[in-house]
Amino acid sequence: MIPAVTPGRTGSVRPDRTRERATAVNQLLLAAACLVASGLIVVLDNVQDGQTLFFGVLVVFALTVAALIVPWNRIHPRWVSLVPVGDLIAIFFLQVGQPAAQLWLLWMVPATWLATIGGWKGLVVGAAGSSALYWIVTLLEGGFTTAVQIVLGPLALTMAAVVAFVAARRSAAQRALLDEQAEYLDHAVERARRQEDAVSELLDAVDFGVVRIGADGAISIENDAHARLSAGGIDGELFGADGETPISAIDTPLARARRGETFDNALHWQGPPGENRRALQSTARRLLDVDGTDVGAILVTRDVTAERMAESMRDELVASVSHELRTPLTSVLGHIDLALEDAGVGPQTRRSLEIAERNASRLLVIIGDVLAATADGPGRFDVRPVEEDLARVVFASVEALEPKAESRGIRIDTTGVESALAVIDAHRIRQVVDNLVGNAVAYHSGDGLIEVGVTSDDQHAWLVVRDDGPGITADALPRLFERRFRGATGQSMRPQGNGLGLTISRDLVRAHGGEISVQSEPGSGATFVVRLPLRRPGVNP
Repeated sequence: MIPAVTPGRTGSVRPDRTRERATAVNQLLLAAACLVASGLIVVLDNVQDGQTLFFGVLVVFALTVAALIVPWNRIHPRWVSLVPVGDLIAIFFLQVGQPAAQLWLLWMVPATWLATIGGWKGLVVGAAGSSALYWIVTLLEGGFTTAVQIVLGPLALTMAAVVAFVAARRSAAQRALLDEQAEYLDHAVERARRQEDAVSELLDAVDFGVVRIGADGAISIENDAHARLSAGGIDGELFGADGETPISAIDTPLARARRGETFDNALHWQGPPGENRRALQSTARRLLDVDGTDVGAILVTRDVTAERMAESMRDELVASVSHELRTPLTSVLGHIDLALEDAGVGPQTRRSLEIAERNASRLLVIIGDVLAATADGPGRFDVRPVEEDLARVVFASVEALEPKAESRGIRIDTTGVESALAVIDAHRIRQVVDNLVGNAVAYHSGDGLIEVGVTSDDQHAWLVVRDDGPGITADALPRLFERRFRGATGQSMRPQGNGLGLTISRDLVRAHGGEISVQSEPGSGATFVVRLPLRRPGVNP
């Protein structure tokens, strides 16, 4: 049987004609069975009561016409049950017209039909009605011959109706579940569409380019900013960070991201050297599924032309100011030297002049370092190494910084400082120690401990500066030695810094042939380790 039910989902523009189709199909199947059975009786058997048989066929034909022309979807569903009820009566006349043909079996069709479309009431009407008509026909034929005959026919009809009823209920439950799932999927699709629209609007609102690259290398998402950058040739005529080295098509940021590479803030220039060019900075990250499968990449590109121009202008300003300071400072040193050569200068005045000379000389060196640090590249420093005890340099630096540390409740522990003779420029290494210990004091939250240690092995001298301050964040740690980089802690605790101290310290240590490294965790302080060769690089012992 085809259940004559109306789907639960709405919103279709086409009219729902499910009940009409189900009624027509069910009735046509029954009419075909009745026509075939009646034809076989007429051809192969002796008709006992032709008028009654013909009347039954006529009723089936009338019900079939009604099933085809009545708009069942426009009227109450209960009216459909009149068709199978009429079929019960029509089959009754067929059975009476030809009792020996066992046409009562056709009652299973309307009985199951009623059980399918009418629920419990349809089950009762179909099973009880067909059973009652079965007993009436049997009595008209001469009564029951055996007890089995009384039960067998109604039992078969009832069981068929029950099976149809159970199947209909199960089908209805499955349809209801499917409707709920379909509605849930509709809502999920709508939510996903709204979220996609929101993400698209958000991506189009930002001023940096964003590209989503699939696992196959195809671009699946591209925002307006990236389209604007692409219009300017983001993957066309590109140059490296120096602004002069051309970047080939296979080494563009997009091509590298498609190959699976990851990189951070890769700087490249768009357009040939000149005024009308842009500086672009790209970052690529791989995307992983929940099971760890690589599903593509994200490429983010920013226009940093204004930032690069501002840095260039700042470098020019620093270089200009530093250069202008050198001339009067050199003059000051010259006059101090002349004053020191005067034999009539008293001891106290001479001591003051010597202090002024040392500090002016140191200031002149610092100005040179600033000029070197602000120039392109790591900078070159004038290093004049001689054999010197690193411990003496460290003690002098700590002695100068102790008053500031004590004012903040910080104790500097130098018990780990051992004598270590190395070929170093004492003045330059003093700058490194001053910077490391000074940073430890300046960035400390107060009331803590700074440990300074010096040791050596067969080849190297080691300087360690450890504090129990707030530490350095994980995102700031890799950039700590970049020029002018200052983490959030440094900005909040010492805003007057210029971000060049660690850069200069690193370059000074490297100028000695050594290296500087740092280890830190937020809340656990920081540890700086400086490695210096005991002998001058390239000189055998």
